[in-house]
Amino acid sequence: MAEMRSSSSNSKTNSLIHHPSHHKGGWNAAIFIIFVEFAERFAYQGLASNLIQYLTNVLNEPITQAAKDVNTWVGASSLFPLLGGFIADSYLGRFNTILLSSLIYLVGMIFLTLSVTALKHKLLFFLALYVLAIGDGGHKPCVQTFAADQFDEDTPEEKDTKSSFFNWWYLGIVAGSTASVFVVIYLQDNVGWGVGLGVLAGVLGLALALFLLGIKRYRKEGPTGSPFTRLAQVFVAASRKWRVHSTHGHHNYCYEEKEHDEPHHLHAQPKILTLLHTPQYRFLDKAAMIDEVDSKSKTRDPWRLCSVTQVEEVKLVLRLIPIWISCLMFTVVQAQVHTYFIKQGATMVRSIGPHFQIPPASLQGLVGVTILFAVPFYDRVFVPLARKFTGKATGITVLQRIGVGLFLSILNMVVSALVEAKRVGVAKEHGLVDDPKAVLPISIWWLLPQYMITGISDAFTIVGLQELFYDQMPEALRSLGAAAYISIVGVGSFLGNIVIVVVEAITSRYGQKWLGNNLNRAHLDHFYWVLAALSAVNMCLYVWISKVYVYKKVQEGHYTSDHQGSAHKYRPGV
Repeated sequence: MAEMRSSSSNSKTNSLIHHPSHHKGGWNAAIFIIFVEFAERFAYQGLASNLIQYLTNVLNEPITQAAKDVNTWVGASSLFPLLGGFIADSYLGRFNTILLSSLIYLVGMIFLTLSVTALKHKLLFFLALYVLAIGDGGHKPCVQTFAADQFDEDTPEEKDTKSSFFNWWYLGIVAGSTASVFVVIYLQDNVGWGVGLGVLAGVLGLALALFLLGIKRYRKEGPTGSPFTRLAQVFVAASRKWRVHSTHGHHNYCYEEKEHDEPHHLHAQPKILTLLHTPQYRFLDKAAMIDEVDSKSKTRDPWRLCSVTQVEEVKLVLRLIPIWISCLMFTVVQAQVHTYFIKQGATMVRSIGPHFQIPPASLQGLVGVTILFAVPFYDRVFVPLARKFTGKATGITVLQRIGVGLFLSILNMVVSALVEAKRVGVAKEHGLVDDPKAVLPISIWWLLPQYMITGISDAFTIVGLQELFYDQMPEALRSLGAAAYISIVGVGSFLGNIVIVVVEAITSRYGQKWLGNNLNRAHLDHFYWVLAALSAVNMCLYVWISKVYVYKKVQEGHYTSDHQGSAHKYRPGV
């Protein structure tokens, strides 16, 4: 029978592996990575924020079709990161994936610029859009994770810095997005789409050059091979031992990490934390139980016997799936910012002074401005205040933070429905219901509350999801973890399309369509009430899921590495 045994023989070796150079990493390295993310957000937001205007005003698409096209592109841009994260973790590593995807992104933006200027071809425009989506697929899951990797959790001072890293990282992203919304959209609407997209291409090229300037400062981790192999081994091993009955005792569990003889090039490898056993998903525990066959074997078959840590890594992934599902409606609500919010604003008075009109899409900048104030307020005021009541270092838990944002998204749809009812009422009062291009005598600033609530809810839920899917994923799967949280936006966008199609089908069968080209005749307020009701049901589901959620439990002071012996050894035949 195998037994647990602790050993510290590898501690010095691991230290050398994970800290190859003291002058690398930290904010001195992360700042260069932030420039790349700033540029990507600047480019993405500068395009996505006003895309529906180009589709309706230049390509003459109906509003509903344009909204679905925007959602489809946003969805694809948010699902490709799953493939990009897998490639980064398995084959290329995060640095190489960022470099390659940044080049693809730049090429896509250049082709997009050509499609609205010199070539002016609709097919090329859509082709370039999805080249951008592919580039985004490698960029999104890796940049944040690569930046977070620059802070070592084993060094107390860097661990403290990393604790607030996600807040300030997201603040940088929002700064790029906000600057783009105010500057680029104005250029697109008043100077020309060629100039606006050309600026985006130039910013991307500059950021890529800055990223390469910091190449000697980065802490780089090489690929670890397919992370899915390690997960699959647990399911196979558990199924092969389905006849094993008792999983209550821990005395016959394997705590060893499989040794590898092959070195992983010159890059440091992600360390594997020693995870403590948890009682959920007990059927998987059989994969770590040492039965008679295992005890007689001289070598461990990884497809028959897995370590407790390996089993717990699978449980980490499984626990995140319900959270992922319960946040989809949140992104359906947020998608309205890029679509129907803009078309509402286009029908309202947008004048500031006698000679300047706010582009309707520029109001999205208010989301960014709100976040720019909300994130520092959360980090410097709310957390210390909440800490006095909860005793938690973070003030509230990550799941509670996400939950606050979900509640605010419900409030957002309620407010949006009331404001839209007011806008339609003004149209009826002035006899403009049948004139969809008329500017209604109601200020665009009536939309301010829904944009601000969007920003505050983002500051809670999006930052919370970033932290959750980074911290609670196995270390070897962190790029995929980032991709998984981003994919919530992607699937949520497709779900938004489904809601639109269903609402159109039902309402056209029983009367007038709620969603048509003439927003004054449509019932967009009813659509918002539907989203509020769906979000409320979703919120109930989330509360139930979060109550049974178990956070990662790490055994302090014990780490293993993919090419090292572990602190806990399995001895066959004992």
